[in-house]
Amino acid sequence: MGSANGQGRHPLFSFGVISDVQYADIPDGHSFLGVPRYYRHSIIVLQRAVKSWNNHKNLSFAINFGDIVEGKCPKDQSLNVIKKVIGEFENFNGPVYHMIGNHCLYNLPRDKLLPLLKIPNCGGGHAYYDFSPTPEYRLVVLDGYDISAIGWPDDHPNALEAWKLLREKNPNSEKNSPEGLEGLDRRFLMFNGAVGKEQMKWLDCVLQDATNLKQKVIICCHLPLDPGASSKEALLWNYDQVMDMIHRYNCVKVCLAGHDHEGGYSIDSHGIHHRVFEAALECPPGTDAFGYIDVYDNMLSLVGNDRMKSTTIGFHP
Repeated sequence: MGSANGQGRHPLFSFGVISDVQYADIPDGHSFLGVPRYYRHSIIVLQRAVKSWNNHKNLSFAINFGDIVEGKCPKDQSLNVIKKVIGEFENFNGPVYHMIGNHCLYNLPRDKLLPLLKIPNCGGGHAYYDFSPTPEYRLVVLDGYDISAIGWPDDHPNALEAWKLLREKNPNSEKNSPEGLEGLDRRFLMFNGAVGKEQMKWLDCVLQDATNLKQKVIICCHLPLDPGASSKEALLWNYDQVMDMIHRYNCVKVCLAGHDHEGGYSIDSHGIHHRVFEAALECPPGTDAFGYIDVYDNMLSLVGNDRMKSTTIGFHP
C-alpha cells in the first residue's frame, strides 16, 4: 500500500481473496436471472489471482470464499474437477484456507469434500474453524451449511432440521424458488443454510476468548450476514441470530462473504463492516475478480483487481 490508505505504515499482515470460481469444463451459461456465467474462464481468473498473489511476495495466506466448482459439472467429473481447482490454489506460495459453498456440496458430500479442502478440525463433518495470523487478530471461518439440505446424508439430523425449516418457511414445491416469499423471508431457499446450535456455542467461546486476548476478529462465511450488503435471496438463514451474538461483543470488526455474485458493502447498526466479494465466475474473458487485503490496527484495505472493487474499511481499534 501507499501512504494514502496505510498512513505510511506497513500492514500487520496481508492475504489474498477470491470467491465463487465455480469452474466446470462446460459451455458458458446464465444464472436463473440471466446473468452470464463463464465456466471455463473462471479457472483462468484463479490462475491470474495466484500469479498476482505470488508476485506480491508479502501475502501471509489466501482465502477462498467457497464454490470452487459449478453445480452443473457432470458428476462423473466432480472429483477430478475439484482436484484440478485445488491444484491451482496449491500453486500459491503459502497456505490457502477454504470454506464450503453450496456448489461444492452439489458435487461431493461433506465426508469426501472436507479432506480435499484440508479443512482443519473437520471431525463430525464440521467445516468451521479459527486461526490467528498475528497476536492482534483472529480470523473465524463459519460453516454456513452446517444446517443444510445438501451435503449431509438424508437421515442426518442437520439435514432433517434444514428440511423442517424449509417446509415451514417456503411453501413452494421448488425449494430454490423465492416465489411468493416476502421481504427477508426470501432467504429461505435450499441453496442457503444456517449455523447450528453447536457452532453457535463454539462461536460464543471463540469471541469470548478473542475478547480476553484483546484480539480484533474478522468473520468469514460463504453466505452473507447483512441484508445491506447482499440480496435477500443470498443471506444465511439465521444471519439475525449469528449477528445478535456477534453484536454482544466488541471484538468483531469486519464480516467477509461470497455467494452473492454481484458483491456488496454495508456498515450495520453496530458499526460492523460487511463486504461481499464479486464472483470470479461472472468475469467475461479478459477480466478478473480477485484481490488482497492489507490489515492494519484500525483498518482493512481491500486492493481489488478489475471487477473486485477496492474498499477501505476503517474502524476503532
